[in-house]
Amino acid sequence: MATPVRVYGPPLSTAVSRVLVTLLEKDVPFQIIPVDMSKGEHKKPDYLKIQPFGQVPAFQDDSISLFESRSICRYVCEKYADRGDKGLYGTNPLERASIDQWVEAEGQSFGPSSGALVFQLAFAPRMNIPQDQGVIKQNEEKLGKVLDIYEQRLGESRFLAGDEFTFADLSHLPNGDYLVNATDKGHLFTSRENVGRWWNEISDRESWKKVIEMRKSGRNW
Repeated sequence: MATPVRVYGPPLSTAVSRVLVTLLEKDVPFQIIPVDMSKGEHKKPDYLKIQPFGQVPAFQDDSISLFESRSICRYVCEKYADRGDKGLYGTNPLERASIDQWVEAEGQSFGPSSGALVFQLAFAPRMNIPQDQGVIKQNEEKLGKVLDIYEQRLGESRFLAGDEFTFADLSHLPNGDYLVNATDKGHLFTSRENVGRWWNEISDRESWKKVIEMRKSGRNW
């Protein structure tokens, strides 16, 4: 690769960290471009040209610009299929469909409830925003029901889409890490035998450890 791909946004962002861990798994060189959201840099005209909704991440690969973290990750997996973990997004249509159905479950079922809990429990206190106990209770119940389904699935296979680690598992790392390590809701994972086993395995990957290091150090890698 002549030029590293560029990822716009802070590693503390769950969506940005999803892209970063994918790039690390695929062994694709990258550069993080800081976006100071506290100063409104994500709403400036130049940034809106590559991310029209004014959110993070934005992504550039040569002349290509993309947004939305899961779409970016799929692009990385397909364009750089011969690099890093070659099975991260499957190697045939059936494997990809199996992965995609669990990525959809993450985005539509796991993501909204876990994201609400992460915001209320991990980010709201830092932002001096009052916590909404009703929202916390409601989303804890929702997430528990989702993880009950995961518990059953993970009793049948080592990972969500089969017996190999894939993008389906990886996509759960950003929200899951905050819940387990930055809130008092880690028991939602650890109290479920199969979910707990799965979480321990996927969160111990070297790629994710590097993202955590980046979060802590502010390093642009």
